[in-house]
Amino acid sequence: MSPRPKLKNSKAQGILIPMTLIFIVGVVIAAVALTERSVEHLPFAIAALLFNAALLLLLVADLERAILLSGMLAVAIAGISSVKFDHSALKLTVSDLPLAFAGTVPFFVLQYPRMMLGVLAGGALFALASGAALLYAAGSPVPLMFRVLLFVLALIGFAAASASAAVRSLRGTLTQGRCFYSTFMASLVDPACWRQFGALALSDIASEPLPLREAMPARSACSPDIIVIQHESVFDPRIFGLPVEPTVEAFLSPPGAEFGHLNVDIFGGGSWQSEFSLLTGLSSASFGSSAYYLFQKGAGRFHSSLPRSLASIGYNTMLISSCRRGFLSYDKFYGSIGVDERIFVDELPPPFDARRFEATNSDAVFLDAVIDAHIKGIADDPAPRFLYALTNFNHGPHTRQLVPSGQFEQERAFAMASLPNAGYAEYYARLAETASAWQAARAKLAASFPDRPVLIVHYGDHQPVLTKQIDRQRKHQGDGRSPFRTFYAIEALNIPHFSPGPGADLDIAFLGTVALQRAGLALDPIFATRASLLDDCREAYFASPSERKRRFHRTLVDLGLIDLMPSAR
Repeated sequence: MSPRPKLKNSKAQGILIPMTLIFIVGVVIAAVALTERSVEHLPFAIAALLFNAALLLLLVADLERAILLSGMLAVAIAGISSVKFDHSALKLTVSDLPLAFAGTVPFFVLQYPRMMLGVLAGGALFALASGAALLYAAGSPVPLMFRVLLFVLALIGFAAASASAAVRSLRGTLTQGRCFYSTFMASLVDPACWRQFGALALSDIASEPLPLREAMPARSACSPDIIVIQHESVFDPRIFGLPVEPTVEAFLSPPGAEFGHLNVDIFGGGSWQSEFSLLTGLSSASFGSSAYYLFQKGAGRFHSSLPRSLASIGYNTMLISSCRRGFLSYDKFYGSIGVDERIFVDELPPPFDARRFEATNSDAVFLDAVIDAHIKGIADDPAPRFLYALTNFNHGPHTRQLVPSGQFEQERAFAMASLPNAGYAEYYARLAETASAWQAARAKLAASFPDRPVLIVHYGDHQPVLTKQIDRQRKHQGDGRSPFRTFYAIEALNIPHFSPGPGADLDIAFLGTVALQRAGLALDPIFATRASLLDDCREAYFASPSERKRRFHRTLVDLGLIDLMPSAR
């Protein structure tokens, strides 16, 4: 009588095991489908999921744990990518992995402790769940030969899926909140992503060079001073349909100025990438994950720049930064692109007090010191000057109140009435202080040099992470580029040929070229050729499919104006 129960138990197990596998596979695919939200890319995601399962099967020897762990890994990748997307508006790719060792983790811990606590908790949960699956979810062992066969078949399927047009289109979805898992897996088989680990490589470069345009002569006999001010984390609230008061409006779109939207390469941080684009006329995004390292890797490698071009026609060039000299490789990089005088916040003369300033990074204090340094520079040498000033006042997080109580309270209340969000109210109060401080600084500049021509360029380097909250509250229906949109304004003092009014939307890579044009200065063949690309690329430089742009990059490399590592040439 004893064999019969064993037979019944064996039959029950024979039915239960396939049902368990089907259930696990169904749950895993459903979880991945929820994160993908794309029918077009779901087949590749499933192929990647099965490939990972086959790879894990070689190690754990049973299908149950292999599929379960593969699904958990997919959900973890999608989760990390989603967090990165919320804080950078870009999804996770394999070329982002080196950034974990480049100071980004301590930065996020300092700036966004609650988010990092959530990531840490999620990581601990993933580790516990993986351990539990390994210990308690074992199924029937699969023979080694069969495991190898399944791996080979999964590899062939994954390779075939990787060659599809849907996978190639994933590059264009980096700024879209879907396909988190498939985007990362596609980057694993993308050679361009791996090249970024060992070389400074341009992703948008053609095989054939573009002939350079002839140099363009100056349109005016005068050479105005050019002052460029980068406003940290400043965006135009009207992008999200929020109102602004007259003082803020006069700052973002000044009467008698040219102004418009500015498209940048970054969201939430990495201001130096916007600085790089403005000064070199290139998109930092063209360099992939190396974009984060451009000030370190790029020092001495870029030989055509806005400061160098201005220096060649007699300009003195100066940087005034609100960070200290030791920050990243600022001093080395700026020196390498032709900025002769570099003043950092710890070197500004009294009565400026760097320690007191760094408590708030107030624009009222900093902009006054910038204009004083500019006035002193002209007193020492009356030659035309290029001044680049980097502010830091509106840097996130906006949970900190930097505008003292009792100041700009009316503006804070106005913002709260427009959008009940304390972070936005703090952002707007800081913006109001910046607008007021600039009015005072501009008046001081005009009074100091009533006849001296000056071109002033303002722009925002990127949006703060705060705008994700604003976007959700406003139910804003923007395109994929909305998180990368800030503002620019070009003002003129004593420049008769300047034509004010609303301007076209620009990409930051073109802003330096447009500044030269509005100043009426001569354009060398490089800047003249870049100016000719405005019609091709319009407001999107990196995202533009322009073949002329790609050929222009080849010309810059062939002429030695961009030094790439030998393996990237």
